[in-house]
Amino acid sequence: MTNKQPEALRLADQLERMSLSTPWDKKAAAELRRLHEVNAELVEALSVVIRGVPDTWEGVQKAKVVIDKSKEKNNG
Repeated sequence: MTNKQPEALRLADQLERMSLSTPWDKKAAAELRRLHEVNAELVEALSVVIRGVPDTWEGVQKAKVVIDKSKEKNNG
């Protein structure tokens, strides 16, 4: 069975489960979760923005590379 949990969330969970977890670990875990959520929202917004725009535009090509990269293994 493949772990489909994004790496950022897996690391956040691991930080919080550590037996010697410190307040800094908990803050780091919360920040990983926040950044993961923001990233997902930005990728979705980027997908909406480029909808209907010609693929020949340089910005659209770059946006599609970023969107594809966000879908790679362990990114969610």
